[in-house]
Amino acid sequence: MGDNKEQPLRVGAAVRRRRRALDLTLAVVAERSGLSVPFLSQIENDRARPSRSSLEKVADALRTTAVELLAAADPACSVDVVRAEVAELRPEPRVRSLVRGHHQLHASEFTGDHDAGREFQHRNDELMYVADGAVEIEAEGRAYRLARGDTMYLTGGVRHRWRATVPDTRVIVVAVAEHIEAVQDRTR
Repeated sequence: MGDNKEQPLRVGAAVRRRRRALDLTLAVVAERSGLSVPFLSQIENDRARPSRSSLEKVADALRTTAVELLAAADPACSVDVVRAEVAELRPEPRVRSLVRGHHQLHASEFTGDHDAGREFQHRNDELMYVADGAVEIEAEGRAYRLARGDTMYLTGGVRHRWRATVPDTRVIVVAVAEHIEAVQDRTR
């Protein structure tokens, strides 16, 4: 009652729109992402659901983020409830969006570890909150250790990477949306 969006999210149209906006062919995206043209075609036509890793590769190839592609795939609602997922006994990392649709902020929950070698640099600000466990974050050449309840604020443009140091770590990341120009151009 009051909840909506029971259907699985279809990201294909958002991927296609972004690719076409950049005037790229599937072959170019395949080359940039390391994924095959047939698989990319299946994603665009919603015949395949990409893993988080594959979606990140596609997003990188399209010069955007997986969060932006997911947000573009999901129409925004002025009021939306995102229910907690039933915990499954799966050892692999999970990510779920806490804010659906194209809004001024994004929030995601990361459970477990992820590709610790992956470096992030977002145009706008973000806040990381450790809900459970512990993480190590490398930002601006320094390593920071955060435990349960700790937060880290990162100004837009700061390169960073992070990794879970305790099993079943949960990190909440809240960021100003990439489509919102929250910071002034620093070159001026």
